[in-house]
Amino acid sequence: MKPKSRLWARLASGGAYGLAGLLLGGLLGAHVLIRELTPTLPPTPDVATLPVSPAVVDRAGVLLRPFTTPDGRWRLPVGIDQVDPHFIDMLVAYEDRHFRDHGGIDWGAMLRAAGQFVVAGGHIVSGGSTLTMQVARLIEGEPTRNMTGKLRQMVHAEALDRQLSKDQILTLYLTLAPYGGNIEGIRAASLAYFGKEPARLTTAECALLVALPQSPEARRPDHDPAAALAGRNTVLDRMVTEGVLTADDAEMAKREPLPAARREFPMLAAHLAQEAVAAQPQARRIALTVDSRLQAALEKLGAERAARLGPKVSVAIVVADQETGNILASVGSAGLFAQQSDGFVDMTEAVRSPGSTLKPLIYGLAFELGLAHPESLIADRPTAFGAYVPVNFDGLNRGTVTMRQALTQSLNIPAIITLDAVGTARLMQRLKRANANPLLPDDTAPGLAVGLGGVGVTLRDLVSLYAAIARGGSPVRLQDGVTVAAPEPADAAPVLDPVSAWYVADILAGVPPPLNGSAGRIAYKTGTSYGYRDAWSIGFDGKTVIGVWVGRPDGAPVPGISGVLAAAPILFESFDRLGTPAVPLRKAPPGTLFAANADLPTPLRRFRHPDDDKVAKDAGPEIAFPADGVDVDLGLASGEDRPLMVKVRNGAPPFTFFANGAPFGRSAFARQNSWTPDGPGFVTLSVVDAEGRSAAVKVFLE
Repeated sequence: MKPKSRLWARLASGGAYGLAGLLLGGLLGAHVLIRELTPTLPPTPDVATLPVSPAVVDRAGVLLRPFTTPDGRWRLPVGIDQVDPHFIDMLVAYEDRHFRDHGGIDWGAMLRAAGQFVVAGGHIVSGGSTLTMQVARLIEGEPTRNMTGKLRQMVHAEALDRQLSKDQILTLYLTLAPYGGNIEGIRAASLAYFGKEPARLTTAECALLVALPQSPEARRPDHDPAAALAGRNTVLDRMVTEGVLTADDAEMAKREPLPAARREFPMLAAHLAQEAVAAQPQARRIALTVDSRLQAALEKLGAERAARLGPKVSVAIVVADQETGNILASVGSAGLFAQQSDGFVDMTEAVRSPGSTLKPLIYGLAFELGLAHPESLIADRPTAFGAYVPVNFDGLNRGTVTMRQALTQSLNIPAIITLDAVGTARLMQRLKRANANPLLPDDTAPGLAVGLGGVGVTLRDLVSLYAAIARGGSPVRLQDGVTVAAPEPADAAPVLDPVSAWYVADILAGVPPPLNGSAGRIAYKTGTSYGYRDAWSIGFDGKTVIGVWVGRPDGAPVPGISGVLAAAPILFESFDRLGTPAVPLRKAPPGTLFAANADLPTPLRRFRHPDDDKVAKDAGPEIAFPADGVDVDLGLASGEDRPLMVKVRNGAPPFTFFANGAPFGRSAFARQNSWTPDGPGFVTLSVVDAEGRSAAVKVFLE
C-alpha cells in the first residue's frame, strides 16, 4: 500500500465516532487557537494614514516627484479608481475569484489545499490563499509557509474582513504588494517598469503585474527575463481558462516585449518638490501650482542651453500667471545632479545682482511723479554724483535721447539721473510693494548704485516686479503651493499707477528681440551684473510673465555672458514652449498721453530734475500737468470727450483733486487723477495734500 493510502486508512479505522471525535477536537482546538491569536494580531492599518511615499503633483494631479518612505521603499498612495479596471479583473480572477463572496477565507479552496497537503504527506502543494489572507501576510511582514503561520493568517483575514470593506482590502493589496527590490504597490511598480501611471495598462502589462507579487525577486524582468516571461504567460493562459481573455488576445499579449530595466521615477520641479516635502513632512500628497508639461519642456530647454555655455553654467527659469500669481514652472538649475554647475542649488531663490533689470521701475516712477513722459528728452552725457560716476555699458554717450530710447537701449547714465530725481528710498519702497525683498549690506543705506544692480534680489523677486508692471501697476503675490501666501489685499498700495505702468510696458514692447524672437510679441528687459556674473531677461505678454537667469551658482564670472546673448534667447523660447498664442498687452488706460516730443506740454518736453527748479524736498504739492495757462486739446469740439489727467509732484499723499472748487477724486498713493469735463472752456484745477497744502492752475480745455 502506498504511504498516502495508509494515511487515509488510519484516519478511517476509528469509524464514524473516531472521525466525529477528530472533527470535534479540531474545532475545539481551532477555537482555542483563535482566542489565543486574536489579541496578538497587529492593528488594522488605515489606508488613509498608511505610511506611503510622499507624492508631489502638479496643478492637474500629475505626479512631479515622489520620495521614498522613511525605510527607503517606493510605496505610492493609490486608489482603485486610479488603476486600470482590466488589471483588477485579472488580479481577482487569478488570485481569488470568490473575493467578493467569502468572509476572508475561501473554504472551498482551503479544503482543496488541505486535501493536497494530506495527499502530499504533509507538504504544502497550494496555499488556498485569498487576497485578504495575502493582505494579512503583508501587514504581518512574516512568511506563512508553515501551518502555524497559515492559521494565523486565516484568523487575521477573517478579522480584516469584519473590519474593512472589500474595496478597502483591495486598496491595501494594491498599496502593499511586493514587486521586487524596494518597490511596493501597483502604482510604484507601473512607474518603475513601464514609466506610466497604472490607470491605463496593456493586457501584457496587467499580466506581468499580476504575476510579480507571487515571486517578486525571482520574476523581476530586470533580473531574470525568462522567469518574468514565464510568470506573465502563465497568468495570460489562466485568464483564457477563466474566460477573462480570448485565446487570440492572450497570444497577442504574449508577443509584447518585457521591460528590460527599471525606469527612473519622475523628478520634475525637483527643487520645489523638495522644498514642499520639507515644509510638509507628514503630507502624503502635495499639490503645486506648476504645469508638468511646461515644467518638463523648460527643464529640457534650460539643460540644453546651459550645456552650450559651459559645464559650470546653470540656468533658472520662473513662469507665473499674472492674474493669480501662480507659478506655472520653476526650473531651479540646469539639472539637479549636475555636479560641475552645482545643480542642487535652487537659483530661482538665490540672491544676486539684478544688473539693469530695475531700470523700468525707475523710469516708471519718473512718469508717475510727473517728471517725464516716454518722449521727454534727457541728456546722456558724462555725469558725476559726488564720487559716483556711472558709465554706459559700452562706454559711449549718445547725447540727448528720449526716455524711451534711454530705456530700450538700457543706457546707464540717464537711468541714474532719473533715479537721483525719484529717490532710491522710493525705489526700494516700490520694490517691497511688489512683494520683492531687496537686500543691502547691513547698516547700509541705498545709494544710486542700486539702479545698476547694487542690491540683492532673487529671480522670483524680479518676476513679481514685472508681473505688477504687466498688471497695470497692481502687485500680486507669487504662489507655488509649497506655502499658502496671504492673498494680496484689494486696496494694496500700487507699485506704479496704471498710466505709468502702461508707458513702461509700451517701451519694453519695443526692445529689439534676439535672433530667435519676433518683434512686439512680448515686453521684456535684459540685464547683466557687474563682472559678467549674472545674465537676466524678464518679459511678459498680457497673461504670463517669465524670468530667466544664467550664470554660475558659485558667483564666478562667465566671460562674455550677457542678458542679451545668454538669457534673452531662453526667454523667447520659453514663451514658445507655453504652447498657446501670445496674449496682447493691456490697452492704454484713460489719461494716457499720446504725443511726440514737440506736442508735449512744455514742462514734459525735457526731463526735469526737481533740484533744477530749486524745489525743496519737503515742498508742498505742485501741479506738474497741465501747466498753468496752457490750452489742452481733449477733442471736445469733435465729440471725443477724452478725460483730462492731472498730475502732482511734491507734497504728501493722499491728495484730493478739485475742478472749479468741486472735488473729483482722491488718491491714497497715486499722484494723478483723471477728470472728464462737461464741455470746453476755462477751468481751475487744484490739489490739496495730506498736510493741507494746495496748488492750483488755470487752463483752457478744447
